[in-house]
Amino acid sequence: MRRLSSLFLAVLATLAMAVPASAITGNFVEDYEHTYVGLVAFYDEDGEFLHRCSGSLLSPTIFLTAGHCTDAGDGDVAASARIWFHQDVGGQFTGTGIDPRTGYPDMCIANDPLCYESTELYNRGFDNFAGFPDTNDVGIVVLEEAITFETEFAILADPGSLDYLATNERRGAGPSVTFTGYGVSDIRPATLSYRERLMATGSIINVRNQTTGGFNIQVGTNAGRGGGGTCFGDSGGPILWDDTNIVVAVNSFVINGNCAGLGFGYRVDTQAVYNWITDVTGVELPTAEI
Repeated sequence: MRRLSSLFLAVLATLAMAVPASAITGNFVEDYEHTYVGLVAFYDEDGEFLHRCSGSLLSPTIFLTAGHCTDAGDGDVAASARIWFHQDVGGQFTGTGIDPRTGYPDMCIANDPLCYESTELYNRGFDNFAGFPDTNDVGIVVLEEAITFETEFAILADPGSLDYLATNERRGAGPSVTFTGYGVSDIRPATLSYRERLMATGSIINVRNQTTGGFNIQVGTNAGRGGGGTCFGDSGGPILWDDTNIVVAVNSFVINGNCAGLGFGYRVDTQAVYNWITDVTGVELPTAEI
């Protein structure tokens, strides 16, 4: 994310190094499978670039992302957004008049079936981690036009799907999840960002500790153990149950600025989040059992 404003200050000391999750790291592969996942750039009322994130289509017009992505700061919501669904977004800008400050074009390429725009954006109430651990870190972007390309969609998990993990006594890695998104792919020795949709696998570690509180999930992101992780740019991207299209959370934040170790997603399998999405979109979206 360009707007790393952003070492977000957390309420708890354990979150002193929390930063938005921004890229798939570690043992990732190019993602041609999740064509409903896109890279989204946000702009203020003057058309100035704010930052970029990832997100997923829940329908032909409803795009799910993180609340800190649609947030423009000071309680405002970003004025507009542009979303690309190319696997390699960085390869799609030739001849478009790229803004040298941001690296992004100021419009969709004519007749590009994988680029869409929006001026209807919502933030559930994310306010720089106020109210932690319930950060309300979920956002919605409603596209001006329905997509025309063929794709499956992300499906919200049934409300309460992950509740059993809060009472299940267990040790070690939990259920498997898939991360997918765009962003920084390596931090050391240099920061690399391919602007490609990448995916990796991990596991749910905890939903009930001091940091998660039942509102977030802690996910294993230790690439050194054979899995993948999230980093800058993956914010808002879906955390999918196992190898399905069922989204249980959106990538929210990581503790370590080097994107190593702990990653967290904001749960979207709660009745409160489902009701909010229904309220702002006017659509009762389908849900699925995990």
